[in-house]
Amino acid sequence: MGIPAWIWFVIAAVALVAGLALLAADRAKEGSRNRERMRWAELRGWQFVEEDERLPRQWSNGAIGYFGAQLAVNVVAGSTFTSDGRRPVFIFDIETEGQIPAVVVAVRCNRVHEVPLEMWLSSVPFQRQDMPEMLGPIGQRYAFADDSEGARKVITQDLVDAADSLGGDVGVAWLENEWVLASVAPNAGPSRLERLLRDLGEIADIVDPFDEEYDNASTPGRHWQADATDDIEPQA
Repeated sequence: MGIPAWIWFVIAAVALVAGLALLAADRAKEGSRNRERMRWAELRGWQFVEEDERLPRQWSNGAIGYFGAQLAVNVVAGSTFTSDGRRPVFIFDIETEGQIPAVVVAVRCNRVHEVPLEMWLSSVPFQRQDMPEMLGPIGQRYAFADDSEGARKVITQDLVDAADSLGGDVGVAWLENEWVLASVAPNAGPSRLERLLRDLGEIADIVDPFDEEYDNASTPGRHWQADATDDIEPQA
């Protein structure tokens, strides 16, 4: 005896309702994240934009390469003080295939890092296409770089200790171009991001100690230097 058609209809209806409920929950969560990030930016006097498709293209290593970031959403741009002075920062969700796998926090240094360096937690399945060479364990993380000799000059005990203090929700921290970056779980709220900013600021001070006065707070990123900062006024 075959299954009556009405049963299939009920099953299809239940699946449709469940799918719509999940979609509504995802949208509600994204809306909540958007509002929370915007309020945080306003409190700090930082800039906020809902999305920026060019921002992730500034980098190709770390979480950007691992997740294949296609878009930056809920983007905050500003500056923060470290023990060596003020440094520009970005905080944004990376979006891939409509999903948000991580939040990226980036702190800008005064000079370009000669050797890109990735520091992954051992618990993270960090393999991807075009992965840099694995240098081995450094503290609680594994170091990856294509220039092993140059990377070992950067990997000091101070850097290892600072990377260890980032926390178990930070899958990877990395140095690329003139930035120190890290990715954290997508549910990280402003208080967690504030702590991560401070920790990355400490790493920036380690790898890029200031030897002259430097203040580039109004130009936090390369393509924002050109035109985006002209279009976006700081939230007050």
